[in-house]
Amino acid sequence: MFVSNNYSKTGPFARLSGMKKTIMILGAGVMQGPALRIAAGMGLWTVAVDGDPDAPCKNLANQFVHIDLKEKESIADFAGELQSTQGLDGVMTAGTDFSGSVAFVAEKLHLPGIPYEVALNASDKSRMRQCFEHAGVPSPHWTVADSAPESLPFPYPVVVKPVDNMGARGCRRVDSYAELHDAVTDAVHFSRSGRAIIEEYMDGPEFSVDAIVYQGDIHICGIADRHIYFEPYFIEMGHTMPTALSPEYTTPLLETFKKGVRALGIGNGAAKGDLKLTAQGPMIGEIAARLSGGYMSGWTYPYSSGVEVTEAAIQIALGENPNIGGSPKKWTSAERAVISIPGTVSSIQGIEEAQKNIQNLFMRIKPGDHVRFPENNVTKCANVISAAASREEAISAAENAVRSILIRLNAPDPHTEQFLARIHEAFPPDAFPVTEKIRKALEALPESVGEEESIVAFPALSDSGITDYVGRSVGESLDAVRSLTGYALPVQSTGKYSRGFWSAFIRGGYQGAAYFIDRINYFLEYSARSTTVLPFIK
Repeated sequence: MFVSNNYSKTGPFARLSGMKKTIMILGAGVMQGPALRIAAGMGLWTVAVDGDPDAPCKNLANQFVHIDLKEKESIADFAGELQSTQGLDGVMTAGTDFSGSVAFVAEKLHLPGIPYEVALNASDKSRMRQCFEHAGVPSPHWTVADSAPESLPFPYPVVVKPVDNMGARGCRRVDSYAELHDAVTDAVHFSRSGRAIIEEYMDGPEFSVDAIVYQGDIHICGIADRHIYFEPYFIEMGHTMPTALSPEYTTPLLETFKKGVRALGIGNGAAKGDLKLTAQGPMIGEIAARLSGGYMSGWTYPYSSGVEVTEAAIQIALGENPNIGGSPKKWTSAERAVISIPGTVSSIQGIEEAQKNIQNLFMRIKPGDHVRFPENNVTKCANVISAAASREEAISAAENAVRSILIRLNAPDPHTEQFLARIHEAFPPDAFPVTEKIRKALEALPESVGEEESIVAFPALSDSGITDYVGRSVGESLDAVRSLTGYALPVQSTGKYSRGFWSAFIRGGYQGAAYFIDRINYFLEYSARSTTVLPFIK
C-alpha cells in the first residue's frame, strides 16, 4: 500500500479532529474528478483510492492511497485505520464498477450506504436479472455460462457480455451458434468471476438515467439519449442530455427504472440505469448502484440543468439530507467521441480549433500511442462536451469539434495495412458506407495510368452525399487529407495510384487516404535508398 498526502498530517494544513468531515472516494480517474473537486468545495477532507499509482486526478485529493479497487478487504483495512486515527465519515464512488467495494467498506465500518448484498445485486448481472424476475420488472430472458452452450432457451439474436464488468467490454450481439463460442470466450476473458451472461437482444433506442435515492425516495437526475453504433458491438459514440423523447414515452421508461431500483434494494445512494424502448415497451439493460460514468453525471447533466448531482451523492454518503432541489435551467449538453482506424499515432491536428465552441475536450491518446477501431467504450481516442441553450447548437458544436480533430498514423504499419486491405467487411465497417453502384465504379477505376503522381477524380463517390463515421462529407474528408499531407488532389487528372487511393479512402476515411499517401512516399524514399522492393496497398 502506498499513501501520499498533498498536505502534511502535522503541518498547518492538517485535518484537525472536529474541523472537517472526511470522505473516501474510490477512484481517482477522470470520472472521479468532479467528486473530488466538489467534495473539496464542500470543505471535506478527501481521500482518494485507486489501483493506478499515476491516476490523473489523484492530486485533487488531500490524501491518495494506491490500492486496487478490487481489493475490498485491503481498502476496508485502510479505511478502518483511517477511521480510528483521524476519522472517516463516508465512502462513495462515481463512474466505476466498484460499488461493491464501497458497500463492503461502509457496512464493515458502520458508515452510511447500502448493504453489501444490495451492491452485489447491482453489479453482478445474473443476480440483477434474478431480482428483476422476482419483482416482475421488464428485462430480457437470460442464462449464465462459462462456455458456449449448444442450445438456448430463447431465440437468436442474443447479447453476450461479462457478468461483472462495464464500458461494454466483451459485449456483443450474436446472431447464430457459429458466433457464440468466440463471443462467450471474449466475455469470460473480461469477467472478474469468469462468467458470461447471454440475454435476449432488445431492439430499440437506448437511454441512460441517473438518480439519487434517499430513504427510498427516487429523485430522477437526468435522462439522456445514447447514440450506439457498430454492431455486433455496442459503441457509444456519444449522448445528448436531456432526451428528445416525449413525456408519453419517458414516463413509462422512468417508472420501469424506478421499479428496477426498488427490486435491487437500493434505498440510499445513487442509481444509474441503461434502458431500451422496445416494441414491447421499456426494458432494463442494467442498473448500477452509483453515479454514471461516460461524462454524464459529472458534466452533461450539470451543464444542461445547472444542478451538481454529485454533491447530493456525497451528502448521502455522509449520512446527510441531500440537496436535490433548485430550479434547473433547460439547456442541452452533447457528448461525442473521436475514434480511429488501427495504427500508431504520428500526430494530432486541430485540437485548438476543436476547443473553440465546446466546454471540454478529453484527449485519451498522444503521438506514439497504438490505436484501434473501438470494440468497447474504453478504446476511443477523445471525447468532447458542448452545452448551449438550444439542442441544435449544442449538437452542432460537439459534432464540429469531433470533425476538427485529425489523427495521422505512422506509415508503414502492419495493423493499418491489414485494416485497409479488408474493404467492404461488416466489422470494422468501412468509413464510407458505399452502395453497390459505387463499388462497381471503384472497380472500374484505373489501377495505374500514366506517369503522373496524381489521383483520378471519382465523381461517383464525391457526388454521393454519404458521410463517414462522424459525419464528414467526402469533400471535408479530402480537405482533411490535404491538411495532413499537403498533397494536392486535382479535381480531374489521370492518376498513378487512383484505385488504391480511393479504396483506402472508402475503407479508412481521411486517415486511410492520408496513410496511403504517406505509405507511397515512404515506398519511394525507401526505393531510392535500397534495391529491396516493398509492397503497398492496391
